[in-house]
Amino acid sequence: QVDLVESGGDLVQAGASLKLSCTASSVAFTRSGMGWFRQAPGKEREFVATITPSGGATLYADSVKGRFTISRDNNKFTVYLEMNNLKPEDTAVYYCAADTKAWGLPSRELEYDSWGQGTQVTVSP
Repeated sequence: QVDLVESGGDLVQAGASLKLSCTASSVAFTRSGMGWFRQAPGKEREFVATITPSGGATLYADSVKGRFTISRDNNKFTVYLEMNNLKPEDTAVYYCAADTKAWGLPSRELEYDSWGQGTQVTVSP
């Protein structure tokens, strides 16, 4: 397992941009696929984006495609989620997760074995 800590959540207005960070505790990060998920009030946690260990491939949920970008810096053990043109429906707690098996581009929660504590993103109209 990998210990993960998210940061960067904030209260912003619609149309604003925000960049989330998730930093891992060990070098295992460099061999792990990394994902971002989010959970809005009263809703189930949903997939947002994922990236392979090398950063060479990514996958996005349709709801964020073209607005969000996932990236990583393996030297800093950190994965990022850059969010542009934020909408009120993006309001949620955002979680990063590690897939230490690193098979493909997983979008299901059960394929991830380590999770951060989450960071709150609130987008006002």
